[in-house]
Amino acid sequence: MSLRGVGVSPGIGHGPAYVLTVSVPEPPEGMTYTGEAEPEKDRATRALAQVAGELEARGNQAGGEAREILKAQALMAEDPGVVVKVRSLIDHGLAAPRAVYEAFTKYRDVLSGAGGYLGERAADLNDIRDRAVALLTGQPMPGLPGDPPEPYVLVARDLAPADTALLSKEHVAAFVTEEGGPTSHTAIMARGMGVPAVVACAGATHLAPGVHVLVDGSTGEVRPEPSDSDVSQAYDAAVAGRDAVGAVRGPGRTADGHPVPLLANVGGPADLDAALARGAEGVGLYRTEFLFLDKGQAPTQQEQESAYRAALEAFPNGKVVVRTLDAGADKPLAFLPPSATEPNPALGERGLRLFRRYPAIMDAQLAALAAAAAGAAVSGAAASGAGAELLVMAPMVATPEEADWFARACHSHGLTRVGVMIEVPSAALRAGDLAGAVDFLSIGTNDLAQYAFAADRQLGAVSALHDPWQPALLDLIAATLDGAAGTPTGICGEAAADPAMACVLVGMGAATLSMSPAALPGVRAALAAHTLEQCGIAARHARSQATAARARGAARAQLPGLGKLGL
Repeated sequence: MSLRGVGVSPGIGHGPAYVLTVSVPEPPEGMTYTGEAEPEKDRATRALAQVAGELEARGNQAGGEAREILKAQALMAEDPGVVVKVRSLIDHGLAAPRAVYEAFTKYRDVLSGAGGYLGERAADLNDIRDRAVALLTGQPMPGLPGDPPEPYVLVARDLAPADTALLSKEHVAAFVTEEGGPTSHTAIMARGMGVPAVVACAGATHLAPGVHVLVDGSTGEVRPEPSDSDVSQAYDAAVAGRDAVGAVRGPGRTADGHPVPLLANVGGPADLDAALARGAEGVGLYRTEFLFLDKGQAPTQQEQESAYRAALEAFPNGKVVVRTLDAGADKPLAFLPPSATEPNPALGERGLRLFRRYPAIMDAQLAALAAAAAGAAVSGAAASGAGAELLVMAPMVATPEEADWFARACHSHGLTRVGVMIEVPSAALRAGDLAGAVDFLSIGTNDLAQYAFAADRQLGAVSALHDPWQPALLDLIAATLDGAAGTPTGICGEAAADPAMACVLVGMGAATLSMSPAALPGVRAALAAHTLEQCGIAARHARSQATAARARGAARAQLPGLGKLGL
């Protein structure tokens, strides 16, 4: 009997199931130690430092998305607040393993209720906790097959980035997890690796170890013990579709020639090669947090300028959309005073709100962006090129007044192409007012879904609410596009990575689509297979439905080219 989850990374995977169910045993409740407190506290601190070092080393070895994810996880391992809690518990008599366990478990429970970026980190804390406890108690960590005889399907309740960072397509045929959602780390890393993945698949860990499984990362179907003919047909269809997708090249456009620039979501200069290799026409979301989150002091203007200029020079004839620092209460910066305690950091001082509190940070970033644009323009002129077009946008904008304030700040630094992100319902519902203050809008579908449905992006129990096909989310996107008519509005959330959804978004009026580089070929082919009119019809049919599943089905019924492409 087939299982069903949420397909988050397209493709077909087949192989024996490796079910990852082993966990580090919980230290006994009330576990105490002998001797003095200070050596026990030092033991705990050393274990956490070792975990942090190992996580960062794995990230550096893996590179790409994994590097940034594991770097952030390493910082969490030595979070000053948690370390203080561990030491306090030891002072009260608990042994180091139990103190670490309780401190991180409490921290995890707090983050789980916070939502947003913090909510996504809750699962990471379990991994950090277990690694530290394993070191302190001499327990082995759960392991993955070192040199398997054939690619396997990795099945788990959830997957820690540290477990998957160094895996490759040669070892793993597909990922299947019971937890997680479309924007979880498993989904992000699977798409980056080009490995099929299904998340939120109830009952997956009950699969018998070693049973052969067929995984469809597009439909979310997980089929145990498929017949040889089922496997053959699935792979034949996938190969035919892959060949057809690969044959479509050039700028993004619909079958009748309507242009839709296809851009890449980029987490730092190291990701630019992948974007270029997949035919990105520019950068639709350049995340700048990598410059700030691992620093004891603010990055210099020269450091920032170099990173921004790398993107501009990579796309000398395209556009590069840079999102200003998206940090704050939920992503604290070590070089700023800690924020006051907030009951729900996901709704606190983050993004543009942080800029307004610390204008010097904003001024430095905007100055660096202006300098990078000027330098890239000189370089482009010397090479007889047009030079990249720099666009700057702010995250977490909720009101027209905020949009106007940000635009004036950018203009004061000579930045002329200014936009804001639409991530909260208030901005979506009043997009016309925000559009009057800026030059463009960019819809971040991941956070827009989270705030619209009050649903943590990482929590598998509510992952269905993060399905981009949810009609209410489609309505908010449509309200934004309709309200901002006349102002270019693009999509930079991962909803654009779904080929069928990409067609629907274009049908609703999206001017550009930005996504992880791995998704670009499929979206390019899907658009080329359908006219703008077909995309519009598919959008109308999707929005007329009451459920996400029906919306997806109704849209795909109007997009016949998807089946021929294996999408």
